[in-house]
Amino acid sequence: MLGVRRRRALKSARMLDEVVDTQLPLLASFDEPRRRRSADYLAELVKLAQDYRYYANGWIDSRELDRRGRVTMATLTRMREDPTAHLTAD
Repeated sequence: MLGVRRRRALKSARMLDEVVDTQLPLLASFDEPRRRRSADYLAELVKLAQDYRYYANGWIDSRELDRRGRVTMATLTRMREDPTAHLTAD
């Protein structure tokens, strides 16, 4: 069963990587505020993909993966609701 979960987690991480890889080149065409917001958003997806890899490697359990996923979703929701918010340092 662990093998199935591991493969599923790695598949999820790859899917998130593909989303980031597809969207990243578009950032160059955005104005600075939009580029910054989009970069923050993509950074959250990169962190979540890494969390899936941590789970796949057995470094975190499913509860921790779930907690990190909820934190990521809350952050992304906050970013969508407040377009002036950004998480990166100036």
